[in-house]
Amino acid sequence: MSPLQILSLLLALSTALNMAITAGLLARRSGVCIPQAILAGAGAAATTLGIYFAAVAAYA
Repeated sequence: MSPLQILSLLLALSTALNMAITAGLLARRSGVCIPQAILAGAGAAATTLGIYFAAVAAYA
């Protein structure tokens, strides 16, 4: 892998982690229990990475 690809992957992981934490905190703040908030955050992270990798696959 080239350094640009590695940095791009790290950026995608960072963005997904930030979105997961934000979604989890928002879900928890809205009153759901902790396991449901974790699942909401994990779903947001998976969606973010899925969109990113689909975009990469379209341009590769």
